[in-house]
Amino acid sequence: MEDKNVKLSEMPTGSHCVIVRLSGHGGFRHRLMELGFVRGEKVRVVKNAPLLDPIEYEIMQGHVSLRRIEAQHIEVVPVTEEVAQQYTFNGTLTEEIERIMGENAKTITVALVGNPNCGKTSFFNHATGMREKVGNYSGVTVDSKLGVFRHRGYTFNFVDLPGTYSLTEYSPEELYVRKYIFDNHPDVVLNIVDASNLERNLFLTTQLIDMNVPMVMGLNMYDELEKNGDKLDIEALSTMFGFPIIPTVSSKGTGIDKVLDRIIDVYENLSGVTKHIHINYGSDLEKSIDLVKAEVKKDNTLSSEFPARYVAIKLLENDKVTVEDVSKLQNTENIRKVAAEQRAILEREYNEDSATVISGAKYGFIRGALQETYTIGRDRSKQRAYTVDNLLTNKWLGFPILIFFLWLMFQMTFTLGAYPQEWLEKFFGWLGGVCDNFMPDGIFKALIVDGIIAGVGSVFSFLPNILILFFFISILEDTGYMARAAFLMDKLMHKMGLHGKSFIPYIIGFGCSVPAIMATRTLENRKDRILTIITVPFMSCSARIPVYLLLISAFFDKYQGLVLMSIYLLGIVFAIVTSLIVKKISFKGISDQFVMELPPYRIPTLRNALVHMWDKSVQYIKKMGTVILLATIIIWALEYFPQHSPEIDSYTARIEQVEADPTVSPDVKEAQLRTLELDRTACQTENSYIARIGKFIAPVFRPLGFDWKMSVSLLTGVAAKEIVVSSMGVLYHADIEADENSKPLQASLKAQTWKEGKYAGQPVFTPLVAYGYMLFILLYFPCVAALSAVFREGGRKWGVFSILYNTGIAWLVAFLFHIVGMLF
Repeated sequence: MEDKNVKLSEMPTGSHCVIVRLSGHGGFRHRLMELGFVRGEKVRVVKNAPLLDPIEYEIMQGHVSLRRIEAQHIEVVPVTEEVAQQYTFNGTLTEEIERIMGENAKTITVALVGNPNCGKTSFFNHATGMREKVGNYSGVTVDSKLGVFRHRGYTFNFVDLPGTYSLTEYSPEELYVRKYIFDNHPDVVLNIVDASNLERNLFLTTQLIDMNVPMVMGLNMYDELEKNGDKLDIEALSTMFGFPIIPTVSSKGTGIDKVLDRIIDVYENLSGVTKHIHINYGSDLEKSIDLVKAEVKKDNTLSSEFPARYVAIKLLENDKVTVEDVSKLQNTENIRKVAAEQRAILEREYNEDSATVISGAKYGFIRGALQETYTIGRDRSKQRAYTVDNLLTNKWLGFPILIFFLWLMFQMTFTLGAYPQEWLEKFFGWLGGVCDNFMPDGIFKALIVDGIIAGVGSVFSFLPNILILFFFISILEDTGYMARAAFLMDKLMHKMGLHGKSFIPYIIGFGCSVPAIMATRTLENRKDRILTIITVPFMSCSARIPVYLLLISAFFDKYQGLVLMSIYLLGIVFAIVTSLIVKKISFKGISDQFVMELPPYRIPTLRNALVHMWDKSVQYIKKMGTVILLATIIIWALEYFPQHSPEIDSYTARIEQVEADPTVSPDVKEAQLRTLELDRTACQTENSYIARIGKFIAPVFRPLGFDWKMSVSLLTGVAAKEIVVSSMGVLYHADIEADENSKPLQASLKAQTWKEGKYAGQPVFTPLVAYGYMLFILLYFPCVAALSAVFREGGRKWGVFSILYNTGIAWLVAFLFHIVGMLF
């Protein structure tokens, strides 16, 4: 006997099972319940019809036939015939049945649905304890996220769906949410609504009511409604809508337990908790809805999958996805014909398209409901939450303030992060020294000291800088200023081929390109999405920061914040240039629109900012413990082997001679041995496997001023950009001769000289070469994870374009920069 849930339609003839869950929409679900298909009831599969459909079931001493498509909405747990025979219904269940149902009967799947900026993801974080990013602008949640937790003996599966303003066909998020609800049949839909913006938020609620799903409303940010002096009769509104409404403040965790309690009540179908209502759209619309609905109900396949009234409304709206879905079914000509006739009648009657007529009726219902339940405390024509826009989006001050905020973010990242960075560098230096002194010489010691500590430690020391950067980005997002940045940038970006909302993925791209590329789903126009997808990698993600900070701290003594900011701004410039080129070639003549909500400013919570920082630190450490550690070991091995060659062996022999020579004083011997050991290490490095790889590709990068070690480091950066620093830490460690107050890797880079050629004896690294190297890091194609996101979101064509174009432009720009710089 297995305790695993299956569909009733999958049960073989003669088998027994117990019902654990019913899915499907309200009317269809209630019809099944009326026939006896309720949770905890025993079912026996009697037989299939000759054509295998429908299927006869024995339930409650009666026999009922269901089509397979209907039986698919009933989840059951198979039981043995012995258990089934012991089953008696006397108001209680047998212990065995209770055991079988167990968690299956007490697992509730909840879909969180709401507008962007309503606090949905913040609610999700508090309820589940998960650490999903919360942002005060559209599109932070660009895919569903699952959180599992327990409450009052029930297991909750919380699914955080993308923020959406409606469930039409306007954006991928809207279609995603709609498809999820119908395909996955969550037990309860939790509609999170912004209490400070009820009229607009309730539009989505009316669409959920049309879908006839079990629902609970979390009336979020209720403290703002009370702060404004407004009053809302929640009980009356709940009665009017037909489901529980609970006031919450998700940023503080207030009201969340009450919401969970009401979800359990709805799930258990407690009497009086919910009632299904039909929104009255007026006599003309209702007449048209009833006529189309009557035709829909004639199709059993369609009416069992979707609420007939909902399908009728969508067909009257001429919703393309619904029309296409209906067209795929057989014998739906009459449905489409009646829907088209009624659309024409409505449009003649109202002199508007049918979708506008229905939207107007929805808002009419909302206004009527609020007129009876909602009282505005005072005139809010000039809301204080928006008055700061007079300064921050001012015609003359807006751009300087934006640039100042960006400069401050980068300067603080560098300045404040320098202290903990130095502590970590000293710690890893001390750790390497301890291991070097106490571990016996050999391959394992070399792996630990020269490989893992030198490589991973070099990357780990930049963790504080990355955390500070993410802290500032979190503050900009949570306050609502990020949307203002898009508002400020729209006209400029539009002229350059980009959408103003593209600025949001760009800012996210300063953290990581993968979520930034995914955030392009909030752009409705495909042209805007593609242009943003292929240009997001030009944003300097946090993985590049260790490279920038390493080189800037080593070769730029002054204006370090400005140097760092210049790299970020150049990334934006190249993104714009690329967008202009691609738009002229591939998207010529395609226009776009700019529609975006400007949410009220809100005071960011320290909790959200710290959670964001903690998330990024965990991700960063995980990457160091997996990808970076593995890459570091591989690089070390390629650099460590082979250990023997005629040149290396000759140095070994000379070292042994000096050690055995009794005529040399101890001080002279120590100096000679140190010189010989460094020479042997340098010789071994020059003859290593990685040196052979580096020297093979070096001619490609030599015109840019890069040596073979820099070339190899670029190659390893394909896996993750942080590995560039890790590689340099491994490749340059042997030449480190720094005093205790200097940073060893930076000192080693400064000490590098060309071994041969016309520049022999001259430094490899100069400010010119360091800046050119940073330009190449900025521009060449992103890491594997980001590339896979480009392929997934943009398609193969644009993925290949990103690899070839980005690498080509990186080489060209670094080459021109080096040539021009050498002239001066």
